[in-house]
Amino acid sequence: MTTDLNLNSNYWSERYQNGQTGWDLGSPSPAIKRYLDGLTDLNQRILIPGAGNAYEAGYLFQIGFQNVYICDWSPEPLQQFQLKYPDFPRANLLCQDFFSLSIDPFDLIIEQTFFCAIDPNLREAYANKMSQLLKKEGKLIGLLFSVHFDQDGPPFGGTMEEYQILFSAHFAKIEMKISADSIKPREGRECFIEISKPF
Repeated sequence: MTTDLNLNSNYWSERYQNGQTGWDLGSPSPAIKRYLDGLTDLNQRILIPGAGNAYEAGYLFQIGFQNVYICDWSPEPLQQFQLKYPDFPRANLLCQDFFSLSIDPFDLIIEQTFFCAIDPNLREAYANKMSQLLKKEGKLIGLLFSVHFDQDGPPFGGTMEEYQILFSAHFAKIEMKISADSIKPREGRECFIEISKPF
């Protein structure tokens, strides 16, 4: 699967400017929030790539996490986030292409509608980059669509079997299950992932 769309920063900026943000829940994803509520180390480094309006980052910041980083190559959502959370460290707002990130590794990376937004041809590069950006004991957690879509453009879906093959080349432990906390339109169509690097 591939796309003829040029999914660059201009494409996503236009989507924000035109209000074409159907992926935006308006609040943290319930499944991810449940996971975040179980975290106890407020000092761990956390990255949210393709963060958009970054509701999970806002939630983490509000409950005391200080080392949260947001990456999006569209400036619009980052500017809105800065207005909403003026005390959030400006240096932790990374307006750039995820695949060009060069930064110290993270304890945790949160996947929320980023994987489904990139060209499927980049999925191998995604898995490899995630492995590079995580510490040896780090984890990638979040939600992936467990269904294929008909349209030629984001979101792009897939199956848990495909994801298992993709991530097994880069990670030691891969756990996936259909999410029990999906919003109604996505019920039964999302899998929650918890993917770990070897210690």
